Amino acid sequence: LSALGVPAAMAAGLVLGLSIFVTGALHEDGLADTADGFWGGWTKERRLEIMKDSRIGAYGVLALGLMLLLRWQGYGQAMEAHLWALVAIPAASRAAMLPLMALPNARGSGVSASVGHPPRAAILLGLGIGFTALLPLGPASISIALTMAIAAGLVALVARAKIGGQTGDILGATQQVCEIAALVTLAALA
Repeated sequence: LSALGVPAAMAAGLVLGLSIFVTGALHEDGLADTADGFWGGWTKERRLEIMKDSRIGAYGVLALGLMLLLRWQGYGQAMEAHLWALVAIPAASRAAMLPLMALPNARGSGVSASVGHPPRAAILLGLGIGFTALLPLGPASISIALTMAIAAGLVALVARAKIGGQTGDILGATQQVCEIAALVTLAALA
């Protein structure tokens, strides 16, 4: 798109739309459900019930809106700073979900429960592959990887406190939070 003269902001919006289309908005849905459940319910049971509900609430809408704005701006910055970031950051943010799969499943059913807990070696291999994608970003790759690790750790802490573990929605929210954290870090370092 850049080679065709499309401005970075518009190209970033198109890339974001394509990313959402290709993934079926799976991680975005997890972010919205997590936001609704975590801040819309007062007990573990109610939070999980809200997260399972297909309707979206105010917290979910706000989380999606903020996520779209930050990713759109981050993609625009990445196009100007280092085009490879548009591949590396989404790959690494998906790898950042893997350690959370080792947490207990909070619901006992659903996609996350059916997948189970991957072996430690598989988690480490996935992290290695995902974060290797960051290496072409140069010295910024270390800061981006650390930021993603902190972001994933914070999501894990909140998930344990709010619902006692993870669900597929938590994994999707982790990917989104880590991608945004990485894009913000890249923009700050550019």
